[in-house]
Amino acid sequence: SLASLYAMMARRHMHDFGTTPEQLAHVAVKNHEHGSGNPNAQFRNKVRVEQVLRAGRVAEPLGMLDCSPISDGGAALVLTTLEKAKEMTDTPVVITGAAQASDTLALHDRWALTSQRATRTAAGRAFGQAGRTIDDIDLMEVNDGFTIAEIIALEDLGMAEAGQGGRLAEEGVTALGGETPVNTSGGLKARGNPPGATGIAQVVEVYDQLTGRAEGRQVADARIGLAQNVGGTGATVTVHIMEVL
Repeated sequence: SLASLYAMMARRHMHDFGTTPEQLAHVAVKNHEHGSGNPNAQFRNKVRVEQVLRAGRVAEPLGMLDCSPISDGGAALVLTTLEKAKEMTDTPVVITGAAQASDTLALHDRWALTSQRATRTAAGRAFGQAGRTIDDIDLMEVNDGFTIAEIIALEDLGMAEAGQGGRLAEEGVTALGGETPVNTSGGLKARGNPPGATGIAQVVEVYDQLTGRAEGRQVADARIGLAQNVGGTGATVTVHIMEVL
């Protein structure tokens, strides 16, 4: 199962870098906190680190509160030319970078268990198209189907050195009010994970943030956002960079 595969990735991350169960738990705590401000989130309840650590085990070291639900839901967006967008709204959001990359399906054929090469490749291409770097990003929606997935995504996107992503949620860097808020919607973890609609839901959240519509969880002065979504454990990854004019 996906939980078992991500559990292996988490185990290796812990072994190689000293990442702790508490750091994984902080990802869930943060995203539930964010989800509590999203009226469309499946789970709007806040959780504590102790609850995450005590939750029933799914695949060690991942417990129930480390794993996203499989949800019912839908999301939609309108893609058009900039000229038509300007006729439709005073706040058009432009996709300035878009890339997809693939990797081997089997984990044992990957270059590492603790990194997704497809994320690094797609991000590099998207940043190149947009003429941006990770330091330009005001907020992100990344795949957090499992708490370890968010940590690995942020390392591969360049927000932390390899092995150091565990500190980001723990230190509040990725929380609302932090340096770069991540998964302000609640992420897959709390907003929910309706397969097929998840990636579009991420883009909708970035759009809402960039246009000032994310009431209750708004990132101040957000101008540039990023969405990263993953197929499986990283066999395919998409990265989009969006900017408000």
